[in-house]
Amino acid sequence: MRIMFLCTGNSCRSQMAEYLARTVFAEEKYRVLSSGTDPQEVHPYTHRVLGEVGIDSSDAHAKTIDAGEMAEFDLVITLCGDARDNCPILPSTVRQVHWPIKDPAACTGPENCKMEAFRRVRDELHERIRALHDCLGGKRN
Repeated sequence: MRIMFLCTGNSCRSQMAEYLARTVFAEEKYRVLSSGTDPQEVHPYTHRVLGEVGIDSSDAHAKTIDAGEMAEFDLVITLCGDARDNCPILPSTVRQVHWPIKDPAACTGPENCKMEAFRRVRDELHERIRALHDCLGGKRN
């Protein structure tokens, strides 16, 4: 099964989702990627909060959506309204799901508040991905 996580910048939410899903689906035959409608540099806090849970994302880089490639995926999950609204029209064989996840990069304030916003998003994504894994009949480690 091929799963694509899509957001605007491919710098926070979709990157976290990609790396978390790779960990959750590690033992099974899933291809997991992420991309953005307007890719930006991966946010440093994305690396930090993934590192806190033992995930190395040092090779993460923002990727542009490719409509042709996306048409080959089984499931496309949009993580923000902009990505949902700007997602290319896909064949009916591609299931599309929208998870409205608040952008942690929009958080203002001191560093500890920003980091907490990133942790909340990481944890919410992890729970949703584990539920998706269970729904798809995956094996629990």
